[in-house]
Amino acid sequence: MNKLIPNELLKNIPELYETEEQNDPIAYVKLFLDGWTWYITEIISMDKNICFGYVESPFCSGELGYFSLEEIKSIKGTLGIGVERDLSFKPTKLSVIKKAL
Repeated sequence: MNKLIPNELLKNIPELYETEEQNDPIAYVKLFLDGWTWYITEIISMDKNICFGYVESPFCSGELGYFSLEEIKSIKGTLGIGVERDLSFKPTKLSVIKKAL
């Protein structure tokens, strides 16, 4: 269904708000492009479009927020390259990700 994130990964991502009580949620997917990185912790299962997670960009040193996979897929970076998924990324607690940045 989603070329950016395969269905086998999508089915493992918790439903939106499912982990809101957790102090240290897990990021299941890492997407990146030209200094931007999105770590997905939750997704709306009905449409597989709206996500919640941690975002790093040239404009902020990291923040939690909502983002649309459809919008992310439409972004083109340097040389017209689109957003990519880090194929080597394994589910990781946000505290570990923040410490590594």
